[in-house]
Amino acid sequence: MRFERQFFTFVLCLLTLSLLATAAAAGDVPYVPTPPEVVEGMLKLAGVRPDDVVYDLGCGDGRIVIMAAKKFHARGVGIDIDPDRVREANENARREGVAGRVRFIQQNFFNADIHEATVVTLYLLTSVNLKLRPKLLKELKPGTRVVSNTFDMGDWKPDKEIEVDGHRLYLWVIKPEQKI
Repeated sequence: MRFERQFFTFVLCLLTLSLLATAAAAGDVPYVPTPPEVVEGMLKLAGVRPDDVVYDLGCGDGRIVIMAAKKFHARGVGIDIDPDRVREANENARREGVAGRVRFIQQNFFNADIHEATVVTLYLLTSVNLKLRPKLLKELKPGTRVVSNTFDMGDWKPDKEIEVDGHRLYLWVIKPEQKI
């Protein structure tokens, strides 16, 4: 049974990577939902606390900021370019009873103001992470934690890496000497 689960996880990861690679060739990042146990792993890796403001760039249905609010008592901001995803995220937040602690913005995250974040979560391609990296280093305060699901940031080595259900998770902490 364990082998079958690992094999299924491996095949699912391959399919996800294939979908992401296809979308990257088309110039965008597809919506691929993060499993709840991976969402929780990302938030735990970041050490999310009630005084945090969690920003999810490319938030999809809002599951990361909703869990940050519901389980970790943080505030959250989700940013997504797709108005349907933003609408869905708002509905999900209302249904989960956290609409007063989260908000969702329909915007290209490259143009969004993210300076308020104390935690940033990503499930983007490495190529997108690399394009986003200067913005993160310019706008985020020292001590801000950045967590990425599956995709790294090239030569920017993470402070910590873990695996949750076949997903590699990376954590970086913005340091004063990295500020642009």
